[in-house]
Amino acid sequence: MAVMEKLKMFIVQEPVVAASCLIAGFGLFLPAVVRPILDSMETSKQVPQPALRDVVAGMTGKKQD
Repeated sequence: MAVMEKLKMFIVQEPVVAASCLIAGFGLFLPAVVRPILDSMETSKQVPQPALRDVVAGMTGKKQD
């Protein structure tokens, strides 16, 4: 039997298992592709960190001199 015929037989006999394998394969494939794309997009949008005194002033509501 050809591989495609075996695959068709598997899908007909075990549709839930075949669907689970498809979802798992898709879930393993996405992080390998999407994460590097997101990382490359974020490197061009680096935002400078605010000064610590500005953060403390914002959290406490007190203006520091």
